[in-house]
Amino acid sequence: MKHLTVRQRLSALLTGALLLGAALAPSAPASAQAPAPTTWTGTWATAPTTVPKTDTTTFRDRTIRQIVHTSIAGTALRIRLSNEFGKQPLKIGEVRIARRAPGTDEPTIDPATDRRLTFSGKSSVSIPAGAPALSDPVTLRVPARSDLVVSLHLPESTPGSTVNSFAAQRSYIAAGNVTGDTKIEPQSVTERWYFLTGVSVRATSTGPSGTGKASAAVALGDSITADTTLGTNHRWTDYLAQRLQGPGGPRHPVGVLNKGISGNRLLHDPNPPAGHPAEAYAAYFGESGLKRFDRDVAAQPGVRHVLVLLGVNDLGHPGNIAPLSEKVTGQDLIDGHRQLIARAHERGLRIYGATITPFKNDTLGFYTPENAAARQTFNHWLRTSGEYDGVIDFDAALRDPADPERLLAAYDSGDHLHTNDAGREAMARAVPLRFFK
Repeated sequence: MKHLTVRQRLSALLTGALLLGAALAPSAPASAQAPAPTTWTGTWATAPTTVPKTDTTTFRDRTIRQIVHTSIAGTALRIRLSNEFGKQPLKIGEVRIARRAPGTDEPTIDPATDRRLTFSGKSSVSIPAGAPALSDPVTLRVPARSDLVVSLHLPESTPGSTVNSFAAQRSYIAAGNVTGDTKIEPQSVTERWYFLTGVSVRATSTGPSGTGKASAAVALGDSITADTTLGTNHRWTDYLAQRLQGPGGPRHPVGVLNKGISGNRLLHDPNPPAGHPAEAYAAYFGESGLKRFDRDVAAQPGVRHVLVLLGVNDLGHPGNIAPLSEKVTGQDLIDGHRQLIARAHERGLRIYGATITPFKNDTLGFYTPENAAARQTFNHWLRTSGEYDGVIDFDAALRDPADPERLLAAYDSGDHLHTNDAGREAMARAVPLRFFK
């Protein structure tokens, strides 16, 4: 059965709108707490958004079982939960984490690795509106590029207010508190992550040499960064994590954290015209890259590197699902990226900019000669100015040599804007590994 990518499904929606193994050390008990390490490094992350007014999803006495895919290995872990967009305290009765059972794509855990997580020593937690919460550390051996299962029990009526709606990964909703069950019988299945925004580890060696202090690289982007074929973990950041652990990779572990949000813009929050069908979904596109940089990038555990691919939605949304008053030029994009550079450097981070990829004849109506010229203006600045610490030339990696404004057919998902798995792998190959050494 062929699975469509999240963005392909979103593309169809927008088009319609526009036309209209390792395990725990054997001696450790399930509640064993790891000694608090001095540093933590992100192994997985996602970017949260709010929901539109029409999304009334509510959980009451439900378990949400969610699957996440690590980038680097560790001997202990902790998770980050978020009530960023909630308007009331988020009350969680129990949280458990385990490795996914080997050889299955079902929400089944390896019971030998099942761990209850605590918060200040308590098994339940109430997270104030607008706040995150970090779990206490727990000892668990986590392999690199492996699946973890996080189960949250929500005992009270809880709006699904903080979410990544384009996870391209199934999550499972079951009645009652079944957080510790090896296998659950879900009442419903969604392709969202709720309330869970990060997993960090006490990192262990994964590279060919395996020395030096672990660090994290955060990818700030839109759907081209977030997208993958459903359940396959074929984002370009997943392929990059694999490269970093192979020949030519750095001598220390580098976690790769994907902070891409489908529909995200650099300069503007979602702002659909009144009465436009996009009012039903634009909130899922998230706050602008400039607004969310501190939370989604600078605050990530162990972050040392930032990779930025933003701008195509700034060009394409105005006049389609955003007002024409938000139309941008190439210079507007340059000015916005300069802000990201300054804010990264202020924090001592290395930041690398990616060229905007081709989108001629895209099915969303983004392409115009004016937008093509703005893309070229921005890409020329990025390649020649030296203002970023390095350049990732995704445009050169993906364009059709016979028509450089188009994606190469072999990398085209079919909408002429987003890449397929082969294109995402090509993107990962275009990232210079020397950036991380």
